[in-house]
Amino acid sequence: MSVPPSPAPNTRPLNRPDAPTAHPGPDRPAAPPRPHPRLPHDAAPNAQPPAHPRHPAGRVRNRSASIPFSCALDARLALASPILHRASAQLWRAEGDLTVRYTGYLWAMHALTVASVPLLERAASACARLDEDWAPRLAAYFAGHAEEERGHDAWLLADLAAAGERAREQPLPPPLVVELAGAQYYRIEHRHPAALLGYLAVLEGHAPSPALAGVLAARTGLPEAAFRTVREHADLDAGHLAEVRRQLDRLPLTGPQQTEVAVSALHSAGILARLFHQLAADPGEQP
Repeated sequence: MSVPPSPAPNTRPLNRPDAPTAHPGPDRPAAPPRPHPRLPHDAAPNAQPPAHPRHPAGRVRNRSASIPFSCALDARLALASPILHRASAQLWRAEGDLTVRYTGYLWAMHALTVASVPLLERAASACARLDEDWAPRLAAYFAGHAEEERGHDAWLLADLAAAGERAREQPLPPPLVVELAGAQYYRIEHRHPAALLGYLAVLEGHAPSPALAGVLAARTGLPEAAFRTVREHADLDAGHLAEVRRQLDRLPLTGPQQTEVAVSALHSAGILARLFHQLAADPGEQP
């Protein structure tokens, strides 16, 4: 589980064209104009639009039922992603003291990462309270992911040591980190443990760019050993995100449960953007 340290999201934009438009030139004649597409009710001036598709029993078919929940969640998160990406780009800008910003980022991510395994374990235990027959599958996913995340807080401490941060008492976590992780404890205990999937979708869904570690090393002059977490998560998080999406699409979540997941994701993305904006301020600057 990681936080997006690069402005490029891991998801592709919606409605992206498959190929660039070919423009006419000296060696390429202009393409003939395309006929205007005819809709079914264009057949005659007085034709009526086709009836809404119905099930054999006469009930109206829910068109959105065919859309995987992971894709529907992507569409909602697309509204928040630009703010998060701008904050991330500001954090990694070359101007100012990038080394200080990077070590501040590492401390904040360490504070967040120490909560990762306990959150996943708490969610796995909470699944035992559920009546749904699919709850054991979700519990197994949370427990397995907890094992995958175990020890990653030590990676961050090693990165800090390689960056020249001397061993000292760990600083107080930023309040936004406490809010980000604490909101999930509330949702697990008082709402539904599946809500944690929204949090994971945000953190895993914005993996670091594979090139980011090299760029930061070149700009800061820090040794390669100071960027293990960024480098490793650039590789790991793509697989983690794919598993989160599988859970979202395979679990028969009800409408209210899907709303819990979506609200958790949007809330997490908003807090994360505020945290990155705060970390992007150089010492003495007003965030």
